[in-house]
Amino acid sequence: MLLTITTTRTPAIDLGFLLHKHPEKAQSAALSAGTAHVFYPEATPERCTAALFVEIDAIELVRGGGTSLTQYVNDRPYAGGSYLAVALRAAFTTALAGRCTARPELVDEAFDLEIHVPSLSARGGAEVVQRLFEPLGWAVTATPIPLDPEFPQWGDSRYVDLRLTGTQRVVDALRHLYVLLPALDGDKHYWVGQDEADKLLRAGDGWLGGHPERTLITNRYLERRRPVVNYALSRLAEADDVPAEAEALVTEVPDRPEPLATQRHGSVLAALRAAGAQRVLDLGCGPGALLRVLEKERSFTEIVGVDVSARALDIAEKRLKDHSRVTLRQSALTYADPALAGYDAAVLMEVVEHVDEERLPALEHAVFGVAAPRTVIVTTPNAEYNRLFEFLPMGHFRHADHRFEWTRAQFREWADAVASRNRYDVRYLPVGPEDQDSGPPTQMAVFTAGDSKKEVAA
Repeated sequence: MLLTITTTRTPAIDLGFLLHKHPEKAQSAALSAGTAHVFYPEATPERCTAALFVEIDAIELVRGGGTSLTQYVNDRPYAGGSYLAVALRAAFTTALAGRCTARPELVDEAFDLEIHVPSLSARGGAEVVQRLFEPLGWAVTATPIPLDPEFPQWGDSRYVDLRLTGTQRVVDALRHLYVLLPALDGDKHYWVGQDEADKLLRAGDGWLGGHPERTLITNRYLERRRPVVNYALSRLAEADDVPAEAEALVTEVPDRPEPLATQRHGSVLAALRAAGAQRVLDLGCGPGALLRVLEKERSFTEIVGVDVSARALDIAEKRLKDHSRVTLRQSALTYADPALAGYDAAVLMEVVEHVDEERLPALEHAVFGVAAPRTVIVTTPNAEYNRLFEFLPMGHFRHADHRFEWTRAQFREWADAVASRNRYDVRYLPVGPEDQDSGPPTQMAVFTAGDSKKEVAA
């Protein structure tokens, strides 16, 4: 099977730095049942093409164990799918990780790219290929391959000749392929477990949560293994990458509850309404999941989203519709910003656990001391509830970037102290279904400025 990546960005041979493969050398990587070869059919300053050619021993693939294949005659050696994704990871490990030691500035640069997979396994045909790639900014040409050119009456096979063109970071292009090739194939050559869900979450970070076909992708990538799919989609919801109207975890489950992210948005919105807030700060807004909920509420006359990540703010800006009331601002929440003072309310939704504990006093000063809104809403995971997530390993946090996760007692200890030091009153509310022993999955504190605080502000 074959995959080529071409760029016309000048100088085009910079592609070699990002792929960590020199254009003048052919290089190979061993696979469990074959070899992945990388070479450059063309490499000039104007145009550069890197080719990934994969040789597979179909007999060894079946005999090697750890595979769901039972027939020696199969399509793995010929059609792009799960094994091509494995080859991508083996050949371009460093590039998939977003690292480029020699030219680090290239990682975040968008390249004009063309990707060609002459034979791609695509269940659902060209229409599904377009549904998966087009929302990511690719122009898609997926030409069905006939079962037999000599007998056109037999119709088309499930395979397509795929060409993608677009302006993308190379790391994003590789991650799109790594996830979507197996998802289109829908038939992996190896067993699927939680480790596959974790791979999906890592490769899909920053784009999968906002994809309109995220449930289809997750189900297919994980071969519709419901517990593993539920785990992956719940982790996406925990990261708040999904918009408020996201569907429940698995669409086939009847009478399913709302996703936790949706319940969290509703709880925050209800607290803001109860506070009578009109000018609202979303601190640590990320890619804008909560902002999309807030902009629909006409009672909020001004909404400001603040985040340290420029990339997250770029995603948020593309998702927003009402730019007259919603503005975005890049800033670290541990730095005092007087421009954020005077707002009615501030929300830190699933934010504090991403801050090193020794930096929490700085965040407290910036939010409660300098910005000092009348109302502050803080939500954070309840660590006691983690035992009820079937596929969350014991002792692991819900998200790889979490610095800590508090029990209910730890959260109240912190929040009570913050309220006392900054002249706020605080009350606590559960978010999500409460377990008798472990409490709710999310805990929320609503801080309200006390009378002495209001007098000082006046």
